[in-house]
Amino acid sequence: MPPFLRSILFPSLFLLAATNAFGQPGVKVENLPNFDLHRFHFGFHLSYNTSDFAIDLDPQSPFRDSLLVLSHAKQPGFDLTMLASLNMNPFLSLRFSPTLSFQERLLTYAFAQADNSTKYFQKPVESTYLQFPLLLKYRSARINNFAVYLLGGGKFSIDMASQKDVNNSLDDEVVVKLDKYDYAVEAGGGMDMFLTYFKFGIELKAAFGIPNLLIDDGTRFSTPIDRLRSKVWVLTFTFEG
Repeated sequence: MPPFLRSILFPSLFLLAATNAFGQPGVKVENLPNFDLHRFHFGFHLSYNTSDFAIDLDPQSPFRDSLLVLSHAKQPGFDLTMLASLNMNPFLSLRFSPTLSFQERLLTYAFAQADNSTKYFQKPVESTYLQFPLLLKYRSARINNFAVYLLGGGKFSIDMASQKDVNNSLDDEVVVKLDKYDYAVEAGGGMDMFLTYFKFGIELKAAFGIPNLLIDDGTRFSTPIDRLRSKVWVLTFTFEG
């Protein structure tokens, strides 16, 4: 976990624990006792993401191309999310959370040159996704002001910063083009803490893209790749009323 993320997460957990432990000395108060009686809840998410690719290389590429190595590295980003939740019963709810997600991935290529040297290229792939996740949330029974839960579902994404129509002409300026649309399965889990005025949650989830996003426009950066799919991990702080 990145140091700056630890500096936010651990003090937050300590503060919440201290609030629950010392807010009412000697008395265990159940906060928001009627929370589960309301059919609809609304809130927002603040999220830290690390996005990456799942890449399958063309098995014929080594025989017709000078590519030596293609590596991919995950990069940090963040999400802003609105949340609407429909409680179907005290333990099961349906969540719709339209999200603006800022993601970046880094591709590094090494090509063999005619003089036996190696030339390297780094290609950052940036996306600004408008996402529409629909998830089922299965929550445990409350233990005082605490509960845990599991999530599962899918999402549809539109890349608002897609460069699929860029004219690639020079190696140093070539971009790796991705399809504008993506859909993925998503799963994760977390914990809910019922505070005095709102419910605070921490969750970790992963999304795995299904379609091949690569647009093969014939450049030496796209031709060696057979399939390229999205892969994202998201740490989320939830505020729900």
